[in-house]
Amino acid sequence: MVTFQDSGIVDVNFGQNVTVTRPVNLYGCAIGDGCFIGPFVEIQRNVNIGKRSRIQSHSFICELVAIGDDCFVGHGVLFTNDLFRTGSAARGNPDLWLPTKIGNGVSIGSNATILPVTICDNVVIGAGAVVTKDITEPGKYMGSPARLTGSA
Repeated sequence: MVTFQDSGIVDVNFGQNVTVTRPVNLYGCAIGDGCFIGPFVEIQRNVNIGKRSRIQSHSFICELVAIGDDCFVGHGVLFTNDLFRTGSAARGNPDLWLPTKIGNGVSIGSNATILPVTICDNVVIGAGAVVTKDITEPGKYMGSPARLTGSA
């Protein structure tokens, strides 16, 4: 037996002048004024995307992520909310998930991975970087794990 689930847009709070390029999977989230959402993007419940932010194709934004205003999320960026603190995935136990907060004016390069962290305003995350710790100082961060490499 095969079970099919269709992608789509369900229970989304859209601001004004939002552009969405289908196919996408958007559900239970809020997307601010003037945003762009590219194709093959999934944005899950309890995600908030700020005004004028751009989410490029093939990005995955899991539950409990908040992205500020004027942000750029490159192609294939992956957010995660589960650190496997019990030694395995927290399937069915959202109490083990952790939030991520992205400040205003943050640019995240293609194929970066963002663990549950807080990133301050005016940060550039390089392509392919893995952010494992909070970022409290504006600047450019690159590598795995991401490290400060210069001013923004």
